[in-house]
Parts: sequence; C-alpha cells; structure tokens
Amino acid sequence: MSSEDILTLPAPPADERLHYGPDPNQFADLRRPTGKGPHPVVLFVHGGFWRARYDLTHAGHLCAALTAKGVATWNLEYRRVGNTGGGWPGTFEDINNAFRFVSQMAKRYELDLHRLVVMGHSAGGQLALALAARQPSLRRAVSLAGVLDLHRAWELHLSHDAVAEFLGGLPQQVPEHYHEASPIEIDMKNVTQLIVHGTEDDVVPVSLSRAYCEAKKKRGEDVDLLEFPHAGHFELIDPRSAVWPTLRDRILKLLS
Repeated sequence: MSSEDILTLPAPPADERLHYGPDPNQFADLRRPTGKGPHPVVLFVHGGFWRARYDLTHAGHLCAALTAKGVATWNLEYRRVGNTGGGWPGTFEDINNAFRFVSQMAKRYELDLHRLVVMGHSAGGQLALALAARQPSLRRAVSLAGVLDLHRAWELHLSHDAVAEFLGGLPQQVPEHYHEASPIEIDMKNVTQLIVHGTEDDVVPVSLSRAYCEAKKKRGEDVDLLEFPHAGHFELIDPRSAVWPTLRDRILKLLS
C-alpha cells in the first residue's frame, strides 16, 4: 500500500456540496458528525501546486476521518491555475470567500467557530496560512507539507516552476505577489501554527518547514514543528498511514 494511491482511491461521500460563489469551482464539501452540535470545525484546503488538474476529491479521506472523530469538515474547492480567474490573487480570494461563507453557515450547521482550524496540504498549506494571517478571527492553522516560502520554492523550481505559474511571473517581475502570498513573509503573531512535514518528502522538501519555523520563532510567533521520520508527502493526508493517529490527535488537541 502506497500513500500516493490516496490520490485515486474513491473517498467517502460528503453530506452536502455547497456553493460559496457563482463559478463552478467555488464550492465546499461539508461532512457533519453525528450528535448534537455545536461541532468543532476544520476548513481544509487541498494541494496540487495550485493547478486545475488537481481537485479536492483526494482530500475527502482525511476530512471523513476527522468527521468520524466529531469534527465538522469543509473540504474547499477553488479556482486554480488553468481555470478562469485562477492564480494569485483570484485563488486566494476564493479561499477568503469560502471562509466567510462557512462563518455565515455556522448557526445552520451547528458549527463552533471558537473551535475552528484552517488546514492545508502542500500548496494548500500556503493558502491556509495566508488566510489565517488575514482573518483576525482565525487563531489556529495547520500546514501539512506546506509550500511556505515562495521565493525558496521558486529557487528550487518545485513542480516545474509552479510558483511562477501561480503568482504570474518570476520574483523580479511580480515581487509584490511573492511578498503578499508567501507565509514566511506575513506576520502571524496571533495565530497558533502547527507545521507538519515528513522527513522523506520528495515533493516539498522538509527544509522549507524547518526554515519557516526558525524564522517565525525569531519573530516571536507561536509555531510548532512536527516532523515524521521516514514519511513522505502523501502519508500526512492518508488516514491509513502510520503517522495518521499522531497527527489526528494533534489536530483534535488544537480544536479542544
């Protein structure tokens, strides 16, 4: 069993698909726990290097696993590079609007917004932390193998220069985009951040998370690095993996 097959394995169905905007990609899959609320909430932002060919389907496994533990999960879809309006800033505007939509739905779906975590995997980690930095009511964020330094990701040419595609150019062409979008450059003093990475990740190197945490701690931010020896990129979103029980318990602790 390889965790990479989580990308093609059919996920358990969501309870509802709700649209937060008029574009076909502006929707979220809601999974609700049994029992009476209000329930803690995870907003999940999937990865795929911001490209249209990767959608939210594979993240349904992680969301379903958290919902089985009593957490309402919103698996967010958004416009990506290759979709009309995708890229920076349109992609981020979608994440922002999805958050506002979920906040408006809190009463209807018995959501406890005081126990809310925004979490993202890979490129979704960048989007999740960028959202937490800009929404004062968001106090907890989790990055799973996140692309948290966009200058460094460009230097490493991750996924055939996916960062330049997403931001609309090279650092010298659109420096303001790199500054606005890169979590390592954004102040997050009021956010509790859990940064998770596998040491054997060959898609987004663990060095990005290590350098991020070092820089943020120097600035006095509340940031914690959780490394999993021998884990790669996809074990972190695979509820069948050996790392999942530890990761799940850390997420549940953040929500408590």
